[in-house]
Amino acid sequence: MRNPLCERVVNIKPSGIRKFFDIASEMKDAISLGVGEPDFDTPWHIRDEGIYSLEQGRTFYTSNAGLKDLKIEIAKYLKRRIGVEYDYNHEIMVTVGGSEGIDIALRAMIDPGDEVLIPQPSYVSYEPCAILTGAKPVIIELKAENEFRLTAQELRDACTEKTKVLVLPFPNNPTGAIMERADLEAIAEVIEEKDLYVISDEIYSELSYKGDHVSITQLPGMRERTVLINGFSKAYAMTGWRLGYACAPEIILKQMLKIHQFAIMCAPTTSQYAAVEALKNGDEDVARMREAYNQRRRFLMDAFKNMGLECFEPYGAFYVFPCIKEFGMTSEEFAMAFLEEEKVAVVPGTAFGDSGEGFLRISYAYSIENLKIAIGRLEKFITKLRNK
Repeated sequence: MRNPLCERVVNIKPSGIRKFFDIASEMKDAISLGVGEPDFDTPWHIRDEGIYSLEQGRTFYTSNAGLKDLKIEIAKYLKRRIGVEYDYNHEIMVTVGGSEGIDIALRAMIDPGDEVLIPQPSYVSYEPCAILTGAKPVIIELKAENEFRLTAQELRDACTEKTKVLVLPFPNNPTGAIMERADLEAIAEVIEEKDLYVISDEIYSELSYKGDHVSITQLPGMRERTVLINGFSKAYAMTGWRLGYACAPEIILKQMLKIHQFAIMCAPTTSQYAAVEALKNGDEDVARMREAYNQRRRFLMDAFKNMGLECFEPYGAFYVFPCIKEFGMTSEEFAMAFLEEEKVAVVPGTAFGDSGEGFLRISYAYSIENLKIAIGRLEKFITKLRNK
């Protein structure tokens, strides 16, 4: 009997993020700091708009690219927040989460054999999505001494004649690293020199704690080379609504829309109506949640300092990435022992690439009360390790 499976898919490893969460979910009194999901409910006025759309019977397909009103609001939002203008009718499409945008952007731009540059540690989907296109993923290992930022020299060293696309994952999951304007200006020179295109994943753009987020699309010549990915999951606490968007030059977006048209049809209608309300009236909600996250971030950094645990200060997303190399354990070993002994789930850094070895991802998208309990258990755990 012929093998029914695609070897390319079989060889892709499952995501390493959920493993510890699943174990913790079966443990009594366990605390999970492993999942990157806001602990806030979607703000009521946004939920209410979704409910109202259902009450009005708005349960039909939208256009493939999304509701006109939503695309107009996305364009207004981007102009307001980053000062970049997009034509809502030809350069913006609504996707099923940011993840779909990443997938179809790669599929629209990549031919088999092209190389895709992926800085790591980073979100788990980039490398598998590149592999599924037939691309060769080329990993750029980001370094703690550079605060896990991508440098121009690292980018230049990774380029070959086959390099076509750079994935730019900032603010970063799992490290919390950001790229400031000077960082982006330096890599923009290499991007132009090497004639690259960029997929800029800016899903955490509203969760920046060191001034306003800077998008590479703001730099001269970069908008024309960039697919900007964003969405509603993180900033508006709308993970389950599954809604994102992609903005790109028409020549690219037209092909992305074709894939979306055949594979998806359209994003969820109810979610789109709710998202219009989020963009129109959600700025205060975002600011309130961002301040809460920042408070938690500062609490964790102070706690790590007090217990002598090395961790660079992250200024984006809602993750910290402490170093546990002093304990002579792999990230996987440390995370498993911590879970078994203290009933706290964190994610090994290696879930986000080999360069994450020696680190842990700890999410602070959880209440300050749970964070205090978990950090107390962490201090107890590492004190025990140091006294062995």
